[in-house]
Amino acid sequence: MADSTPNSTSLDTLEAVAACLAAAFESGDADQVGAALHAVADSAGLAHLAAAASLPRAQLADAMRAGEMSLDATLAIMKVIDLHMPGGDPSVHGAGHA
Repeated sequence: MADSTPNSTSLDTLEAVAACLAAAFESGDADQVGAALHAVADSAGLAHLAAAASLPRAQLADAMRAGEMSLDATLAIMKVIDLHMPGGDPSVHGAGHA
């Protein structure tokens, strides 16, 4: 019934952005993922996500709005999401992962 995607003003921390994107990805709903990407692209938290993923902020915002992120950018974002979710275990992302 109600859209569970937060508006961009509530996405001001990396943890809030990670939670928003994780919930959208876990839903499996393409419309919810698209809405989450747009909300994050327009949020203050985008700067934190871009820095944590080592991606240029403006390019990331444009790609998220267009829904056309590269595989490298998508994987970098997914790593950040995994590391910043409650209960995330940073030790699983250590040496030996390529």
